[in-house]
Amino acid sequence: MSEKLKIKLSIANRVYPLTIEANQEEGLRKAAKNIETLIKQFEQSYSVRDKQDVLAMCALQFASQEEQKSIDKENVNEHVEEKLNALNDLLHSYLVS
Repeated sequence: MSEKLKIKLSIANRVYPLTIEANQEEGLRKAAKNIETLIKQFEQSYSVRDKQDVLAMCALQFASQEEQKSIDKENVNEHVEEKLNALNDLLHSYLVS
């Protein structure tokens, strides 16, 4: 049975108590740190007064990165499939000859 941990993460000057699996701690702490870094970047780059707006911009940034990774992966998979089909056709032509 996995060990449960109680941790507190601070995001945008709010503390969030969480009960998590021990193996999730590092990822959650890194994610919170990345969010805090992005918040600071947005606050410095834009005159945003409302934390809600900054958090929405952060959410959009992270979500768009994930979507782009998914699109890129799909394109790579299609390219690999095309190459494998071409190789399969080439091998088949040699075997039939």
